[in-house]
Amino acid sequence: MTDDAARPDGSGNCGDGSFDPVGMHNGLRSLRHVTPSTLHVHRLSRARSSAARRAASVSAIALLLVAPVLASCGDDEVAHELVGFRPSAAQPVDVVTIADASSGDAPFEFRAEPGTLLIAYFGYTSCPDVCPTSLAILKKAITELGDDGARVDLAMATVDPARDSGEILTGYVKSFIPDAHALRTEDDTVLRQAADAFGVSYSVTTAEDGSVEVAHSGAMYVVDDQGDLALTMPFGITVADVAADLEVLIREIDAREGSEA
Repeated sequence: MTDDAARPDGSGNCGDGSFDPVGMHNGLRSLRHVTPSTLHVHRLSRARSSAARRAASVSAIALLLVAPVLASCGDDEVAHELVGFRPSAAQPVDVVTIADASSGDAPFEFRAEPGTLLIAYFGYTSCPDVCPTSLAILKKAITELGDDGARVDLAMATVDPARDSGEILTGYVKSFIPDAHALRTEDDTVLRQAADAFGVSYSVTTAEDGSVEVAHSGAMYVVDDQGDLALTMPFGITVADVAADLEVLIREIDAREGSEA
């Protein structure tokens, strides 16, 4: 409601387009007793008031337009909030070794090299969607890390060793990450121990018609150089979030090494 919408003499409008016959009557009656000079001053005052309101409105709009720019210039960069999940307590995952088919079946333990991160993944090469999607996302995320991408390694353990030979698995995982590790064992006890350490579940069943059905956890697991689980990245995480999460962990490694130097 404007200033002239509730003047004591009732000669102003009621605001919001409403109609007030009593106010109009009183207003007309009041105007009959106004001298020409007084009426001129009153109209001039209203004109000045309207101009002032228009100027104030323009200033307010300008301020609203400029405020976001000023805020973006003045605010510090917002720290990335991890999308992956940290374990609530220390969770060692280097409990068993699995043969690395990409390195002549040399024993491989789930532990990153000093100053680096290891991504552990459990899947199979015949996977139609989850595995290739996750590995493609990881590949792009490592690329986005630039030089820091060289500090991220990948080890994929097959949950379907009956169909994934060492050669097939090696070719598959290296098609995504050239220096990745292809882990394979036909000892289900060893594979179960490795999977259980991460909280991974999987099953391989064969139907009466001979078709094989495989189910497995779709997450990617980040392991530090102590052999502990550092982060669990759920299936469906974006390339940007994978890269940002890894960047946070890498900076934490740098900070820790700097404090120990």
